[in-house]
Amino acid sequence: MENLRMLSTLGLMGAMRSLSSAYQAATGVRIDADFAPTLALLKRLREGEAADLVILTREGLDEMIAEGRVVAGSAADLARSYVGIAVRAGQAHPGIGSEAALRGTLLAARSVAYSRLGASGVYFAQLIVRMGIAAEINAKATVVEQGFTAERLVSGEADLAVQQISELKQVGGIEVVGPIPHELQTPAVFSAGRMAAAAHADAADRLLRYLASPETVPVLRQSGLEP
Repeated sequence: MENLRMLSTLGLMGAMRSLSSAYQAATGVRIDADFAPTLALLKRLREGEAADLVILTREGLDEMIAEGRVVAGSAADLARSYVGIAVRAGQAHPGIGSEAALRGTLLAARSVAYSRLGASGVYFAQLIVRMGIAAEINAKATVVEQGFTAERLVSGEADLAVQQISELKQVGGIEVVGPIPHELQTPAVFSAGRMAAAAHADAADRLLRYLASPETVPVLRQSGLEP
């Protein structure tokens, strides 16, 4: 059985787990996938970690192409992802439909969990500065180094969790309230590409074609992404 090594950003973990098992069943190719925030993956790739294909934010993939680590012609955009807000299951859903409602909800929370390394955390840190509430929110924030912020809802450390909707959906016992208003955010685009030094280049190209095909759309949607 052929083994493919894939490094993927956390935002696609839910979708990739189900797509990988479907692909393995159909083709007999085993996908050995490792999931981490894009910034952590870029560091590992620059330190020489080997893989056949990678899924990163579009910006991250473009950096890897510029450095000659990813084959330019192989790049494929897979999905857009919006940042959302979640609460513990059974909690009332606060208003986040407008900037004013979101500001009130964030200020009223006992603690807001957000991630330090992920794209959503970088975005949220800039958003609260732009909204003029950074000092208040950060004074009571639960900052997660890496991993799923919604786990802090289940443990009771935070009232609200902020992350890509696809990442929030990875955690049981929580409910996604919805996306932060679209006019306040630029969606992350997740893109895949083949490593220039891929050990299994042909198999990696076949998997890339599958991931970018209409067949994967329902799975991406179900995991909270927009193909």
